[in-house]
Amino acid sequence: MQNPDSLQVLLNDPNLSADLKDIAQKVLNLQRISFDEGVLLYEKAELGYLGTLANYIRNAKHGDKTYFNRNFHIEPTNLCVYDCKFCSYSRLIKQRGEGWEYTMEEMLDIVKKYDNEPVTEVHIVGGVLPQYDVPFYAELFTRIKQHRPDLHVKALTPVEYHYIFKKAKIDYATGMQLMKDAGLESMPGGGAEIFHPEVRDLIAKDKCTGDQWLQIHEEWHKLGMRSNATMLYGHIEKYWHRVDHMERLRQLQDRTGGFQTFIPLKFRNQDNQMSDVPESTVLEDLRNYAIARIYLDNFDHIKAYWAMISRNTAQLSLNFGVDDIDGTLDDTTKIYSMAGAEEQHPAMSTKELVELIKQVGRHPIERDTLYNVVTDFKDHVFAEESKPKFYKLPVVN
Repeated sequence: MQNPDSLQVLLNDPNLSADLKDIAQKVLNLQRISFDEGVLLYEKAELGYLGTLANYIRNAKHGDKTYFNRNFHIEPTNLCVYDCKFCSYSRLIKQRGEGWEYTMEEMLDIVKKYDNEPVTEVHIVGGVLPQYDVPFYAELFTRIKQHRPDLHVKALTPVEYHYIFKKAKIDYATGMQLMKDAGLESMPGGGAEIFHPEVRDLIAKDKCTGDQWLQIHEEWHKLGMRSNATMLYGHIEKYWHRVDHMERLRQLQDRTGGFQTFIPLKFRNQDNQMSDVPESTVLEDLRNYAIARIYLDNFDHIKAYWAMISRNTAQLSLNFGVDDIDGTLDDTTKIYSMAGAEEQHPAMSTKELVELIKQVGRHPIERDTLYNVVTDFKDHVFAEESKPKFYKLPVVN
């Protein structure tokens, strides 16, 4: 599916610098680019050049296929012991009046509301509080699997695991084995932010370090399990911090092969302690997706969260290395909307997601969490579809 002619046009362009031609040649030859070349792409490469390289790689890996899944979120609480400067979602414990804390039964009630819906994944992530400990989550995962064995449990980030394992006085390897035994099937990519302490200490002090984040994923991968990875970009970091972040992920992926998807997360500045920091432009967002696709040669998938960047930008991203736009969500997450994302009630029917992908000439594939094909929607004709039923979350004033 890839078109080497587009790269040849770049290589024959007399106005393209020698160093950028070298990178294009590496992409054509399936060679890995270096750290310095990654920084160079951020500093010098124009959007059209980056899109050509990223789209070449994307098409080589996936053709026109674009993935999504039918999922919903459970966010146990928006209260948190940590005080991340970029976070619009969480409230400190002293702000309890502005938050929610679900009980075990309330979370299971959310799961049960989807009993007759064709969802394949529950995504569980939220704030960190003492009562949500190892026994609590082990019981929650077990009870979800007992109730609905076919529902894939993708849950908690290293931020949460580091906290609960430390509280339980167990090491990461023991903790991750306990979670797997309880029914955990994969880990989302959150909590990565920027790994380098120069930035992390300023925006997310006290929670797990970049090295600890990577260690927890490595222990999970050692169990033969899969996870995702993220990077929060577009705030106070420099370009080399982004490349350093991706380099650490690339090295771990070389060792374990356990990462499925990389998800760049755009910093949103509404109602947080970094509201004075301007947000990145759509052009910068697209450049960042493309560079991630070029740099992370050992990651199969690059995902754009449509709920965070808007439906239109998600469509554009499919020509800049992205091959996954996440899922239906069903208005079960407040993490993005509370930070000022365009989608204030993020939910799309399967039909809407399929049409979104087809509108830009791509081939929609419903996947499960592990990228097995559930339904190929290339030639699918939809019957009249009832509107999705929303499970209303508490309103935070």
